[in-house]
Parts: sequence; structure tokens; C-alpha cells
Amino acid sequence: MSFLAIKDLGISFGGLTALSSVSMNVEKGQIFSIIGPNGAGKTTIFNCISGIYRPKRGSILFQGQEMVGKKPYQAAKMGIARTFQNIELFSHLSTMDNLLLGRHMHMKSGILAGSTFLGRNFPAAREECLHRERVERIIEFLEIESARDMPVSALPYGTRKLVELGRALAMEPSLLLLDEPTAGMNQEEKRDMMFWIRDIRDDFDVTILMVEHDMNLVMEVSDEIFALNFGIKLVQGPPHVVRNDPGVLEAYLGRD
Repeated sequence: MSFLAIKDLGISFGGLTALSSVSMNVEKGQIFSIIGPNGAGKTTIFNCISGIYRPKRGSILFQGQEMVGKKPYQAAKMGIARTFQNIELFSHLSTMDNLLLGRHMHMKSGILAGSTFLGRNFPAAREECLHRERVERIIEFLEIESARDMPVSALPYGTRKLVELGRALAMEPSLLLLDEPTAGMNQEEKRDMMFWIRDIRDDFDVTILMVEHDMNLVMEVSDEIFALNFGIKLVQGPPHVVRNDPGVLEAYLGRD
């Protein structure tokens, strides 16, 4: 059984078919990339997996459980976290507070207990310390210690992308959806992201499903690549197969 199995996925918006009978299988521990031109349907797949969209037909099995019909918070509880093309952070909050939001579903203390604890020996206080320790490890891992107490609005764009990645990791996912993780980054930041993606897979035991336009990054880090165009599958395979596929070359470079 595949870790994530998508079969005959289809969804339309009005008269526009965004996905047409898309099927793919992602194995546990893979770095699996989805590529395709703008408008190919890549982010639509992410939105179907995470419960933002409900497909008209097809099945999405995550660790054997059907995801179609699940709400985003249910997908999160099942171990699916994601980042977005456009950064979705609370700009007035600090890096630490944004990452702590990723711990929300792991918190057991209620609002009253969490707002009235008086010392470290209270259960809510102990829980808060544990969550902060977890977040501190992620901050250290992503090397954003200097941004810990700064409001996100004051951070450079590339650092904000890392904060959003950190918030997703704080959820302790088993499947991480990365939607264009290097968009807007400079070459040095992209190289760093390449190493972090591999380390996240290896050190955090996370399977990664990634949408990315930077083909150098995709070909370097991916175990498997799925190419999509106009909502239709072109090819799935290892990088050397996808790189030389005629349909992929035509979609990116044109028929001639």
C-alpha cells in the first residue's frame, strides 16, 4: 500500500477542468515533486489533499484512509502539513509565536488553564515549556535564531519563507506539502533550501510532496517526479526519465 495514493482525481471550476483523471503514488520517505507550467493544476492537487477543495471524483488515500471529504483541520490531525505559494503568516507576531501556532493541535490545556498558570509546576506551564523547546529545536535547525523574537513583518522575504516552513514542521507531520518553497529566493537561499529539504526528510522522518518551478532544485533533490499539464498527467518517474520525456520538453519549451 502506498503512503499516499491518488486515483482518478478530477475537479472542475465552472467550465474549466483543473484536473482530469490524475493518478499518482507516493511512497513513504520519498521526496516527490510535481512539475508543470503555470495553470497545470499542481496547487489544485495540494488543495484537494489538504481538504481545501473537494474533488468531483476520484480517491485520495493517505496511509490507507480516505481524504476526500475531510476538512483541513482533520487533514492536519492526520499528519499532513503544508506551506503556501504566498506566505501565510501573522506578520504582527514574532517568529517564535508563529511557530508556536503550529503546536496548537498538540496542546491539551484549555483556554482557561493556559491563561491563568502561575508557575512552571502547573500542567499548563509544563506543557508550554515542552512546546517552546520543540519550537526552539526547529529554529536552531533552520538557523533563524536571530529572528526568534522579531515580528515577521520586519524579516527579509527568504527568512519569512523559512518561518512558514518551520511552522509546518512544528505540527510534526508525516507528510509535508511544500508549495514552491524557493519562490522569490536568491540563489544562495535556494541552495540552502535544497539541503534543508533533504535534512527534513532524513532527520524528521517526513515524506515530502513538493511543487516547484526551479528545475535544478527539482532534479537534484527528487526521488520521483510527476509532470502535469492542463490538468492531465504527462509522465511519472525518476528525474532522468522525466527530464528527457518528449511531452515534458514540449510543455516547457514548445513543440519545436
